[in-house]
Amino acid sequence: QVQLVQSGGGLVQPGESLSLSCAASGNISNTFYSAWFRSAPGIQRELVVSFTDTGYTRYTDDVKGRFTVFRDLAKKTVYLRMDNLKPEDTAIYYCNVYYEGEHYWGQGTQVTVSS
Repeated sequence: QVQLVQSGGGLVQPGESLSLSCAASGNISNTFYSAWFRSAPGIQRELVVSFTDTGYTRYTDDVKGRFTVFRDLAKKTVYLRMDNLKPEDTAIYYCNVYYEGEHYWGQGTQVTVSS
């Protein structure tokens, strides 16, 4: 079994930054596919960025140049750095890990961007 625990998030003003983290534990190695999704009211959950175990990343167009994903292999933790946040980035953010044929989800973290 794999557990994902998220931290970070909160309330910021437009143009500010936030970081999220997602720590994996349990029966998982330090190489796995991971991704960040977000879900806003009335909007289907969307993929923000995916990150393969070889380091290939793919960002959705809305966040390119503003969001950065990176991983600490030793800590089995994935981070999402969000810069120049916009009100439309307001959502609940979820980390996702795909490992040995199973998807695992973090508990979700609220990010609110408002002046």
